[in-house]
Amino acid sequence: MLFWITAILLALLVGAALAAALLRRQAGPAAPEAPGASDDAAFYRAQMAEIDRDLDRGLIAPEEAEQARTEIARRLLAASRGGAAGPAPAGRRASLVAAAAIGLLLLVGVPLLYAALGQPGAADRPRAARLAEAEALRDSRPSQAEAEAAAPARPMPEADPAYLESVARLREVVPTRPEDLTGWQLLSQHEANLGQYAAAARAQEQVIALLGESAGPEDRIALADRLVAAANGVVTRQTEALLQQVLEVRPQDSAALYYMGLLYAQTGRPDLAFRAWREAVETGAPGSPHVALARAQVEDAADAAGVPYTPPAMPAPSAPPVLTDPDQPGPTAEDLQAAQDLTPEQQQEMARGMVERLAARLAEQGGPATDWARLIRTLGVLGETERAAAIWAEAETVFAGTEGLEAIREAARAAGIDTEAEIDLTPGAEGAE
Repeated sequence: MLFWITAILLALLVGAALAAALLRRQAGPAAPEAPGASDDAAFYRAQMAEIDRDLDRGLIAPEEAEQARTEIARRLLAASRGGAAGPAPAGRRASLVAAAAIGLLLLVGVPLLYAALGQPGAADRPRAARLAEAEALRDSRPSQAEAEAAAPARPMPEADPAYLESVARLREVVPTRPEDLTGWQLLSQHEANLGQYAAAARAQEQVIALLGESAGPEDRIALADRLVAAANGVVTRQTEALLQQVLEVRPQDSAALYYMGLLYAQTGRPDLAFRAWREAVETGAPGSPHVALARAQVEDAADAAGVPYTPPAMPAPSAPPVLTDPDQPGPTAEDLQAAQDLTPEQQQEMARGMVERLAARLAEQGGPATDWARLIRTLGVLGETERAAAIWAEAETVFAGTEGLEAIREAARAAGIDTEAEIDLTPGAEGAE
């Protein structure tokens, strides 16, 4: 409130000063005599007096005196009229209107400009107080268990019953094999696919425990993804510790930078959030989902930090991968014709859309082995090897013992997946093959 009172008073003072200047100009001082006019008049009056004296002494005739007076009077009149008049000052009414317009502009325009460019709701606090408050927010974060308990429950999505049955078998069998790394990896991936992030996090924690020192940044980022999702977006201390471990090995890891930026944004440090997100945007792979999330929020963080910033332009996408295969069904002729008229960006989006539609259909309704093979092969072309590997593992369970499994296996090999490591998840099995 003190800020607004001060701003209004300053606006009034400035407006009053400008209005006073306008009104003074309108009143205007009396026009001065032209320079030199006063001296000329005195000279001619002196000549007139001299003629009178000469006439009294009889030095000139009366007719000559009259002619001289007439000539001097003419010159005196011209001298008294000398000097052009200056420009007329503006009318009083116009000056009052101008003064009122200036006052209105200052009283209304300035607050509107501040509302657009400033932060009217920001409290007037010293920097030390703001830093202390941010530190308190960071210290008061809920634990992972508390955040997960407060998160809304996620219903089980509708999916192919055979797929749900396979995941149910994983849930039943994998805990009975605590040393089975592949089983825990599969369980973590499929729980995440179904949106059961807390269960996926518990399975991924077991994966990292089994890997021990060989656990890499990808394993920890996978756990961070599941922990943040399970905590409804909150970056807890457990997640922060994982991120610090990743950044020690890969200081420019875009996923770790994104989540650290999210932590800073949640704890009142938009300046640090901006730094982390800026580095993720400028050094990360354009196709990374974490880079996309950082790009979507970095400008808001920059505004909150008072830093002008525009993210670099997205690089032009490469041509979309071919989704067709001589032995596999692909886009229709209409799809191919429509793609010819699209920009590279639109073609890339179209290709991605086809992949996602196929993946969603297989997850919800199932499909023949040829469709599974096509999806795995296409993901390999897109460079999404990890996702292709997860779908291969799922297909291996769904099509176990069928003729279609070999076609899927060939597609997985073409995508760069090691298909030799297989696992028997049936109850009572002794272990991985």
